[in-house]
Amino acid sequence: MDTSATSLFDSYEGDFKAFIETIRQKLDGEGSEESGEQRKASLRRAEMELDEADEMVSQMEIEIQGIPQSIRPQYQTRLRTAKADLSRYKKQYKDVHAQLARSALLSSSSNHTNFTSDEPYGAASDRTRLLAGTAVLEDGSKRLQDSHRIALETENQGADILMNLRQQREQIINSRDTLQTANTSIERASGTLKGMIRRMYQQRIVTGAIILVLILLIGIILYEKLA
Repeated sequence: MDTSATSLFDSYEGDFKAFIETIRQKLDGEGSEESGEQRKASLRRAEMELDEADEMVSQMEIEIQGIPQSIRPQYQTRLRTAKADLSRYKKQYKDVHAQLARSALLSSSSNHTNFTSDEPYGAASDRTRLLAGTAVLEDGSKRLQDSHRIALETENQGADILMNLRQQREQIINSRDTLQTANTSIERASGTLKGMIRRMYQQRIVTGAIILVLILLIGIILYEKLA
């Protein structure tokens, strides 16, 4: 099994595209006329698949850090495309979810309201419930948007941390290589010094031997002259 960064990126991208296709079908409601409960179930499954697709994008973002710089730009383009698709379908999910909730709320309100010409919007209590439900729906949508924004910020911070860690690891590796090179140079210099010291001692021995021979010769010459 190929575990290189490019092959892992391709694998995660393939899984992401598969999730996106099923999400699109569920959000568009293709292939069936779903009832209210069925539609809600489809949206719940779409929400889970959006989380899975988000995880695939995060994995792609991690793997792209290990791709060589020479080919990284094309993978960055594919990553940006995946992020754009994910954001688009997240927005579509929120719109469909809000529309379904609003339709359910209006349907429930219409079933308990008798309209008259004097009171075209129904009973006051029904209007209050409708306004309260709309406010709750808007508040939920706002919270969902805030959560999505926080998730994106956290994802970006995580990617920055990973990039910093990778850069620090490269710096440590470069420092280790430099130290190994310096150690090799020191060993070579040490060997050279040892050789020079050895030759120096050899020269001293030779010089001492020559001096000793000269002294003996001088002694022999003096002895012969004095004898």
